Amino acid sequence: MRLKARFAGPLQGRARPPGDKSISHRALIMGALAEGETRIESLLEGDDVRHTAEAARLFGAKVERRDDGIWVVNGVGGFSQPTETVDCGNSGTGARLLIGAAASYKLSARFDGDQSLRKRPMNRVIAPLSQMGARFDGKQNCLPLIVHGGALKGITYRSPISSAQVKSAVLLAGLNAEGETVLIEPERSRDHTERDGREHHLRRTA
Repeated sequence: MRLKARFAGPLQGRARPPGDKSISHRALIMGALAEGETRIESLLEGDDVRHTAEAARLFGAKVERRDDGIWVVNGVGGFSQPTETVDCGNSGTGARLLIGAAASYKLSARFDGDQSLRKRPMNRVIAPLSQMGARFDGKQNCLPLIVHGGALKGITYRSPISSAQVKSAVLLAGLNAEGETVLIEPERSRDHTERDGREHHLRRTA
């Protein structure tokens, strides 16, 4: 089949792009960690993000989607013990960030995912979180695994790779760790977590 393109004049109108998946994960997690209400507009409502929303509920937050499309997260200032397995579906971002956030609280949480996610390595976050004091039960550093968190100590971690997921997991764990947590990466990775965290803090203190 052949297609021919021709000039049709300047484009007009408005288009609203879908929300960003990486930012959507972080907005839900930070809203769950915060105390009080967080409203999220333009959340990307795909399967990966919905698994993170359900995980936030399991960790004690109230998460609901309003009829106008805005998501509302009511956090209680931290994560509590989940009553069932945290299913991350196919989301490596959701799994690694949630593991980092959960590791800083005194709880034990079992994380799992679909067959594809079970093949993806988790040692890149297990290694720094273990240095901070978290403990892990599992086989071959993959899902399913159990995270035993709480009483973390801040560390200076020189990451062997530039990864926004690793950086975010360590920073989220550091929020509730004793002392300063510093991560050094070989090259700058995406800064969604830093930006989201600053914006969330500013809105909370405004």
